[in-house]
Amino acid sequence: MPIPYYSTVCLLTVVCWLAASTIGFAAGERNLERGKRLYEKYCLACHGPLGRGDGTVQFDPPVADLTSSEVLSKPNSRLLESIHKGRPNTAMDTWKGVMSEEATRDVLAYILTFPR
Repeated sequence: MPIPYYSTVCLLTVVCWLAASTIGFAAGERNLERGKRLYEKYCLACHGPLGRGDGTVQFDPPVADLTSSEVLSKPNSRLLESIHKGRPNTAMDTWKGVMSEEATRDVLAYILTFPR
């Protein structure tokens, strides 16, 4: 059964607030809409619509499930570095030539809104 629109909006608002407060910047300081657009453009194909690693492009080793406790237990500085510099011996390429550090922070803020 689909969740009513207003419930989804309320839930996303709470999740966004919690995510922003846990990553050390106020929600107003991050542009979640830009983060979403950039995620959809650069990350969705591999990481999937909710970051679970179930995108249409598959790799060996598999891409990270961005909602996993293994990923979420890393400090935000490490997650930002993974996006910015990539991950050796994986399909995670560097995005530093494509996205600014500010844009990378927006993408991370958006990722942290995904349901766990």
